[in-house]
Amino acid sequence: MKRRSRPSDRNYDYDRDFRREYENSSDSPTPGQRQSKTFTPALTATSIAILGGIFVLGIGVGIGISSASNTGPASNVFSRESIDLNAPNAELCVQFGASAIAIDTRVFVTLNPFNAYVAQPTMRPGCVIRNANWALLEQRKVVNSDQVRECRNRMNTFGFIGELENSPQVECVYQNDAAKNLFINKPGAGAPPPETERF
Repeated sequence: MKRRSRPSDRNYDYDRDFRREYENSSDSPTPGQRQSKTFTPALTATSIAILGGIFVLGIGVGIGISSASNTGPASNVFSRESIDLNAPNAELCVQFGASAIAIDTRVFVTLNPFNAYVAQPTMRPGCVIRNANWALLEQRKVVNSDQVRECRNRMNTFGFIGELENSPQVECVYQNDAAKNLFINKPGAGAPPPETERF
């Protein structure tokens, strides 16, 4: 049997050279890839610890500045405790009622053209007394028996502004329905909690 002659190696050499050039071109790093090989990790454990310390220090400084700025007479009302402290007759109010913010405003309604105009409100510390403790107001003679009867018939209670010893402004106030309080009845949170603080 006669052997076939081998095909010339030139064609194979050409193909091999072409593949080598192709492989070399794909393996050769681009300028961006060269940088990534020499690039060190951006966040080491030390830098993370330093950034965490700066973050915690910033929070501490922010709290310190805000609490220092809230100590003056024009400070922001930021908690229930500050409202309790500023209420008229604070100890009596907390024991027999609840401290409150009384908002006084005037609304002017014109009919031709129909518009409503609201004056700037004034906010003052106030107190709402539970109806079981109305005797305190009667003893101090800031309400009389007619006012008590009238307020009880409307199922309301009393709120006042100013110290009880210095002729306070006492009003018969109405407690709104908790179902309309959107702070308590959040959408999707289920049924509102039952009212335990009926006045």
